[in-house]
Amino acid sequence: MKEEVKPDQVTRHSSRSRSAMRRYVLDANALIAYFEGRRGVAEKVRHLLGEALHYDSPLLMSAINWGEVFYLAWRHHGEAKAYEAHSKLQQMPIAVIGADRERATRAAALKHKHSLGYADSFAAELAIDHRAWLVTADPDFAKVGKTLSVFSLPRHPK
Repeated sequence: MKEEVKPDQVTRHSSRSRSAMRRYVLDANALIAYFEGRRGVAEKVRHLLGEALHYDSPLLMSAINWGEVFYLAWRHHGEAKAYEAHSKLQQMPIAVIGADRERATRAAALKHKHSLGYADSFAAELAIDHRAWLVTADPDFAKVGKTLSVFSLPRHPK
């Protein structure tokens, strides 16, 4: 389903400078939903990917969260689909950020303080560190409070 673009949206979109563009960090569930084409979520992630291309400002993702996406793709869809997702990621405007000792220490502190999942703590840390919006469907991130800006996606029914 295509989204209708109105003229005032085009003007507003094209007048935004790269420096004015918000930064976004993808949680694993956002990329999984995109790859699976989940209605209501895939469209929003696709829009953010389009903005990232247009402004030459990649979305960010922790290597820990990418590992989660790869693992879940393999577990639920098989090895071939996991490597297909890996190939697709390399073509997307997403910068996968590694976890050094300092980042891992800050993520562990967030996990302890807010009872986040281990991989989730890396997504939160990356978003806080880059003053970015965390794109997620996980309501647990609300526990972090105002230090974390959350771009909420619809939850996928289990």
